[in-house]
Amino acid sequence: MKEVSVVVLAAGEGKRMRSRLPKVLHPLAGKPLIAHVLDTALALSPHVIAVVRGDAVPRALEGYPVRFAEQPVPRGTGDALRRALPLIPEDHRVLVLYGDVPLIKRETLDALLEAAGEGLGILTVHLPEPAGYGRILREAGRIVGIVEERDASPEQLAIDEVNTGIMTAPRSLFAHFLPRLVNANAQGELYLTDCVAMAVEEGIPVATVAADDPWETMGVNDRMQLARLERHFQALQAERLMKEGVTLLDPRRFDLRGRIVHGLDITIDTDVILEGEIRLGEGVRIGTG
Repeated sequence: MKEVSVVVLAAGEGKRMRSRLPKVLHPLAGKPLIAHVLDTALALSPHVIAVVRGDAVPRALEGYPVRFAEQPVPRGTGDALRRALPLIPEDHRVLVLYGDVPLIKRETLDALLEAAGEGLGILTVHLPEPAGYGRILREAGRIVGIVEERDASPEQLAIDEVNTGIMTAPRSLFAHFLPRLVNANAQGELYLTDCVAMAVEEGIPVATVAADDPWETMGVNDRMQLARLERHFQALQAERLMKEGVTLLDPRRFDLRGRIVHGLDITIDTDVILEGEIRLGEGVRIGTG
């Protein structure tokens, strides 16, 4: 397998957040959304991590080994990747991630990279309510394209397998496809997903991997979605701690906004928020509030 480099798309304005803060810098469990993505990306040991960013993002990511590309005018995901491609060595495989999809798992990305081989790899997910997502188009089980919701027919809108946006291909393939993208769609943007139809037309293998857990592919577009992801993430952290032997008197009323190292027989009462780097010795009890 080729050496992997990662591109994180993070230049979106996030207007629905109604905030001066860039969307990818809003916190989840006390850490910017994009920081969760970068931590997962770093676990893959990539050669390069390139971030297509907005103005405030570099200051917030000081200390991360990343390079930055600019997209002054938002013209779509295809244009965003095109601007990052010069930062990636020519013989590498590119993995495209999103700065507002914080719960993606390393194991899922490993599976996608393995399945893609020397072709194009697409991460999909099945959703009972797929509104807002591009639909995966198949013929005889083989993927033949992706249609964005605004451009989909009523029959295509009924499809429950959707595009997460996460994809991978050799840099050379993206360099071949990206200059040919056109903005003939309802948004007037250059869609990275159009690379799928190009690959199919040219007989280039396109592999798909379906995420087991829809939560890990969920993005954040507004504060309601951010709040739902926060509660889900906190539930995951509470479950992990209880499996490690920590007693949480009410897991729904506990928040961890950092990292905890603990001994045996820890008890944590209700309405507790723990922040930062925390060490708890054996037998510690934390009272309510």
